[in-house]
Amino acid sequence: MSAQPTAVRRVLVTGASSGIGAATARALAADGWSVVATARRADRLDELAEQPGIEAYPADVTSDDDVTTLAEHLAATGGLHAVVNNAGGALGLDAVEDGDVDGWRWMYELNVLGTLRVTKAVLPLLRAAGGGDVLNVTSTAAHGPYEGGAGYTGVKHAERMLTTTLRLELAGEPIRVIEISPGNVATEEFALVRFHGDAERAAKVYEGYIPLTADDVADAITWALGRPPHVNIDLMVVRPRAQASNTKLVRTGV
Repeated sequence: MSAQPTAVRRVLVTGASSGIGAATARALAADGWSVVATARRADRLDELAEQPGIEAYPADVTSDDDVTTLAEHLAATGGLHAVVNNAGGALGLDAVEDGDVDGWRWMYELNVLGTLRVTKAVLPLLRAAGGGDVLNVTSTAAHGPYEGGAGYTGVKHAERMLTTTLRLELAGEPIRVIEISPGNVATEEFALVRFHGDAERAAKVYEGYIPLTADDVADAITWALGRPPHVNIDLMVVRPRAQASNTKLVRTGV
């Protein structure tokens, strides 16, 4: 049963040029949504838009002007029923005493303020549609600390608080606020970006166990958005079986 009582549901997916975002755009399009996929890299989006039901619209969620223009485009071309705030990323595993201020600032700008910008811009469109969904992809980093992770856990905790506070503030309106928190997901870029292009170090993150895939998370997102309109999935934590917590990962090879 669809989340919105309309013939065509339209959803914006941020960070859609790779990984979870690209997988989510494909999954939602296959489920009958009209998808607007956005990210900075236009060439990646053009490849994604070869699938029916996906429109590419390049934008940088850290840019006020880009997000404003994106919202104007959505308003002029059919409105919006849902947003998947997926754009985000991690940098480094530095201890607090060695914290890279510029790296932490980059993470906050992308993960937290990017989500804030987009959410502010699309809420009027969701209201104009008679209701809709704000789905934020956080991380298990939003739910517990681990050594070397204060920068990333800090921004993901902030994004989680944005999400839970928004749910309180919108209570009584026909707008659902959903949080999906994945554990270790093997994508082509997340760990590579985190370790500044060190492919060997990035690969070791996923050795010795079966991590989640981007499609696993996209499946969870599609399912949550597909619940009846009165059903809100406040929080879904999705981990690999081998990952019992942020600090306990069993590498048995299976």
